[in-house]
Amino acid sequence: MADQHRAVTADLEAARHRVAGARRVVVLTGAGISTDSGIPDFRGPNGVWTRNPEAERLATLDAYLSDPEVRRRAWRNRLESPTWQAHPNDGHRALVDLERQGKLHLLVTQNIAGLHQQAGNSPDRVVEIHGTMRQVVCMRCTVRTDAQPVLDRVRAGEADPACEAEVGDRRCGGILKSATISFGQQLVAGDLGRAEAAARACDLLLAVGSTLSVFPAAGLVPLAASAGAVVVIVNAGPTGYDELADAVVHGSISEVLPALVGTA
Repeated sequence: MADQHRAVTADLEAARHRVAGARRVVVLTGAGISTDSGIPDFRGPNGVWTRNPEAERLATLDAYLSDPEVRRRAWRNRLESPTWQAHPNDGHRALVDLERQGKLHLLVTQNIAGLHQQAGNSPDRVVEIHGTMRQVVCMRCTVRTDAQPVLDRVRAGEADPACEAEVGDRRCGGILKSATISFGQQLVAGDLGRAEAAARACDLLLAVGSTLSVFPAAGLVPLAASAGAVVVIVNAGPTGYDELADAVVHGSISEVLPALVGTA
């Protein structure tokens, strides 16, 4: 146990040294940064899809569009999501401190809960590469609106709410969906392009709370490394790119990040 503690301390010190010397940092965050805020991850031991593999079907675009029952279940899940009661934790706040230090070039998040902005990161420095559940989008007319009024309709008994936007002289009536990227759905090209350009231009890429198994977001790590950037990975367990990293720290993200950024 003592040897393990010394190893973690040494890993943290090596990572902290790398971050201290960086001037242009791109951060990639996954679900692991929000587990201490009460939002479960997807593929971890207690992840949403680990405990209920069928739940993954609700995030598949074809199933969502073709099956009204999938939509009804998805809306119930959104209504009951712990996201609405969640608050940023010390890991999120450490990335706000990184921005205040003038080092944060771009924060690319795979998360859809909006906690980085709630914590205080500037929205113009955050790319929500997998979208946001705080908005809904019509799959017919593409109008985006705030999610809460639609969730209120679900609470009032609409199991599968339709788009109420006015299109000409009629109501659209299209299928509404959380403004998140589903399986089988393309990422927003502008978001991906911005993230890739930042990865090529950074001097350090910090990957936090991701297994680095979902692409193309995970591809930012080798992209940055091939451009000469230092790679630092912080996660609860091993990732697919640990061997590529210059420093790896395994531990509680809400404890490690403040120490890494120099705020603890």
